[in-house]
Parts: sequence; structure tokens; C-alpha cells
Amino acid sequence: LAILLALASWQGMASDPSPLQDLCVADMHSPAVLVNGFACLNPMDVNADHFFKAAMLDTPRKTNKVGSNVTLINVMQIPGLNTLGISIARIDYAPLGQNPPHTHPRAIEILMVLEGTLHVGFVTSNPDNKFFSKVLNKGDVFVFPVGLIHFQFNPNPYKPAVAITALSSQNPGAITIANAVFGSKPPISDDVLAKAFQVEKGTIDWLQAQFWENNHY
Repeated sequence: LAILLALASWQGMASDPSPLQDLCVADMHSPAVLVNGFACLNPMDVNADHFFKAAMLDTPRKTNKVGSNVTLINVMQIPGLNTLGISIARIDYAPLGQNPPHTHPRAIEILMVLEGTLHVGFVTSNPDNKFFSKVLNKGDVFVFPVGLIHFQFNPNPYKPAVAITALSSQNPGAITIANAVFGSKPPISDDVLAKAFQVEKGTIDWLQAQFWENNHY
């Protein structure tokens, strides 16, 4: 019985909770107490536009200084995604650009290359920290397990790349490792980070002084 309960709870935590009705369009203006998701809009007020967005995901995006731009379409853009446990993103990569090491705390990710070539990879949790990587070409697909640190890098110095990715959450979240560690507000003590990374405090101070730009738009 304990084993069955453990398996059932693991399945329950693997993605967003299953919906209990056909739809639960997010009511962004509801005064109701916040729950794990959004309160449901009155079904009588729901229309097709709640499930639609003219996202123009076929249009190239301008990339930032790390050479990428993530255009995420989640429940904040399409209220009809509430309780449905899925979202989608277009990722643009400049030549030699990257979507730097990051995690999605609430989602599995599956990525397909639309244009160009990508070097992708993820690292397993402690203590093994095993690194899995692959070079992907147009039409190739790769999966990043939930919560693990992963990245994508365009190795071509002359041509951009584009990918489409699907995530198993209406709000997958993203934690970019460098931004979180060196750009937190307020900053993490340089004593802590110098010890953790085994470098001089001056190196940490320099890293914390950088502008850690977000590439999710």
C-alpha cells in the first residue's frame, strides 16, 4: 500500500494537476483567494478568444547579449491554458548565441529545431552530475527532464537558429543559473559564493556587478 501511494503521489507531482472539468479559463481579475493556478472564469463568459493569441511565432525575434530570445506563450498570454498543463515557446538564437544554463522547476521540455544547428545538453542531479549532450539539426527533437539544468547553444558563427519547445505546465517557470546566483536581489553574500565556487571574493564581486539580462519575453 505504501509503495502504491508513493507511486501515485509521484505521478501527481510530475506535472500540473489534472483538470476536473472541460475548461477553466483563468479569471485574471478574480478577487478569490489565490490557488495553485487561477480561479475559473464563469463559463457563460468564455469565448474563443480566451483560447487564442496572434503570437506571430513565425516571426524572427531580436536576441539579447547572450544571443537568444525566448518567446513564451503560457497561461498569462492565453487564459484558456489554465489547468491544461501545457505551454509553448519559440527560441531564437543568434550566431554563437545560447539559451544559457537554466531549469524549469515545474515542467518537462521537448524541443524541436526549426532552423539551423543546436548543441544541447542537461546535467543530472547530485551526486552523479552526469552530462548528456547532443548536436541537433533541423527537424531533430530532444527532451529535457523536469527540473534539471540544461542549455542550448548555436555553434554556427554565421547563421542563426530557431527552435520550438513545448513544456508540461501552464506556467513552467525558468531559473537561469547565472542570473539567480550572481544577480539575486538582494545579493547573496560574496563570502558564501566565494566558498561555494572556490574563488576569490573579488571574482564574485565582479560577477555580481554585471548586468544579468533576462532572455524570456
